[in-house]
Amino acid sequence: MQRTLRIIYASTSGHTEFVVDTLAKYLKERDPQMVTTLIRAERAMPEDLTKDDLTILASSTWNTGSIEGQLNPHMHAFLMTRAKDMDLRNGAFAVIALGDYRYFYTAKASDHLSAFIEHHDGKQVLPSLSIINEPFDQTERIEHFGDELITIMKTLTTKAEG
Repeated sequence: MQRTLRIIYASTSGHTEFVVDTLAKYLKERDPQMVTTLIRAERAMPEDLTKDDLTILASSTWNTGSIEGQLNPHMHAFLMTRAKDMDLRNGAFAVIALGDYRYFYTAKASDHLSAFIEHHDGKQVLPSLSIINEPFDQTERIEHFGDELITIMKTLTTKAEG
């Protein structure tokens, strides 16, 4: 049975993109039946949040407007403007957040993404994956998250099944 996964991500320095690319490649190797679609937040449409069996929202934590602990500006614009009225009821979601130990709100993007899902009646089906500091030597953590994702995806009813 074919499962579908959509990863909506915001990346400007390439760190979040590295994480989601690593995850997508791992999933393709481990579960070739899973169809994974990656889409940048600045290109995402609100309906992209509900097209697939599971949607991952991925963003780094930013210090925008002199306020620490915010979403990447592209993810913020997508969720808080274009997708602000979406009904995510019956949707399955997961979260990936990146952060840096130099800041008090290390990976606060996780809280913002989870809150968006909850406030729009979606269901976060896995604990958030938080990647702190450089992600390039953390592929094992990304792959472990991928294994958890594969397991949970097998329990979901596919969108095609209704």
